[in-house]
Amino acid sequence: MTTYFITGIDTGIGKTYATAMLAKSLLDRGKSVITAKLAQTGCVGIAEDIIQHRKIMGIDLLSEDNQKLTCPYTFKLPASPHLAARQENTAIDANVIINAISQLEKIYDIVLVEGAGGLLVPLDDDLLTADFVAAQRWPVIIVSSPRLGSINHTLMTLECAHNRNCDVVGIIYNMHQQSAPVITADSQKIISDKLKQYNPTAKLIELPKIDDFENLPETNLHTLIP
Repeated sequence: MTTYFITGIDTGIGKTYATAMLAKSLLDRGKSVITAKLAQTGCVGIAEDIIQHRKIMGIDLLSEDNQKLTCPYTFKLPASPHLAARQENTAIDANVIINAISQLEKIYDIVLVEGAGGLLVPLDDDLLTADFVAAQRWPVIIVSSPRLGSINHTLMTLECAHNRNCDVVGIIYNMHQQSAPVITADSQKIISDKLKQYNPTAKLIELPKIDDFENLPETNLHTLIP
C-alpha cells in the first residue's frame, strides 16, 4: 500500500484531470488504485471531482464514494476549505481524513489523494495542507503547466515541499494550457532541472492536451509510481 498526494501549482491547473488520468494509466495496467480528495468546496453530496475521476477512469461510483471515504468533507461555498467549513459553522478534523484514507489503504494498493488548491491552502485556521501532508509522509506529485507564471509557481511549490521534507516523486506537465513552443520547452527544462536537484530519481511526465474525453489519449503517467 502506498498513498500519493497530488497537488497543483495554482487553482485551475488541472489537478482533477491529472489525478484521474494517472489513476486510469495505473488501472489500465492492472493496478489496484483509488482516488480521493481531502475536501471539496463548491458542491454538496459526493464530491464533483470524485465523480469526474470515475468518469475518466471508466468506472462507476464506488461504495467507498457513497460512504464518503474518498472525500469526507464537502462544502457549498467555493472557497478555501477552512473558510467554506467556517461558513457552515464547522471545521475540518484532520483525523477524519486520516481515518478515511486508512480505510482505503486496507483495500487498495495505491491511493491517490488530490488536494484542494496548492500546498499552502489552509485546511483550518491552524493547519496548512503542506504540514498535513508532511505529517503523513505521503510522496508528492505536482501538477504544473507551460502557461506563463508556471516557472515561479512550480519552483515555489518545490521549495515548499523540500522545506518540509516532502518527497516529490514527479511532476505532471499539463499541456492543456499552451504557450508558445519556445516558452513551453524552456519552462519544462527549468522545472525538470530543479526537480532533479531535489530528487534525482523524480520524473517529469507530459499530460497531452485532451480535446475529446470520449477518446482519451494513452499516457505513461504510471511510470511516476514504481
